[in-house]
Amino acid sequence: MQQLLAQIKAYYPISTEAENALQDCFTKIILSKNGYLLTEGKICQHLYFLEKGSIRGFYNLDGKEITHWFGFEKDFVTSFHSFITGEATVENIQLLEGSILWAITKDTLTELFNRHHDIERLVRIAYEKYYIRLEERYVNAQFKTASERYEELISQSPHIVERVPLGYIASYLGISQETLSRIRSRL
Repeated sequence: MQQLLAQIKAYYPISTEAENALQDCFTKIILSKNGYLLTEGKICQHLYFLEKGSIRGFYNLDGKEITHWFGFEKDFVTSFHSFITGEATVENIQLLEGSILWAITKDTLTELFNRHHDIERLVRIAYEKYYIRLEERYVNAQFKTASERYEELISQSPHIVERVPLGYIASYLGISQETLSRIRSRL
């Protein structure tokens, strides 16, 4: 819980009242490697803070898994579309390592927004950071070569290569595992 509160304060300073209210609203979840936090067709009712471990979000397309994002320590994660709209998700969230997460329900979060505007501001900032990452990913996919995308990945997030299977990295980059192997051998 202390790591969660420290990360929250790093996003945006909140009042002591808001901090105390938050402490009572999160539930600790411990999940095993290869388990699922969420599967397609379900409605995502929680926002999570990843204290320990790694996860990935992926879609199924014609029997093929397409990795869309990775989450690591200190990340806030959820199926944002489902969480915000209340509609069934089309993505799956899988644990790549045994993980410790802290969960808060959408209803509880909404109640906190109404009582503590600094929490509302905090979550807005988290959403903005998510949107920026999403837009950067879109721009990279449209305007950069596979080699450039991989080089950027290893320069900005070298831990991904150490912790994530190469097949998932290739999927994330939008290339085959063979293409990724060729790129890696050239570098």
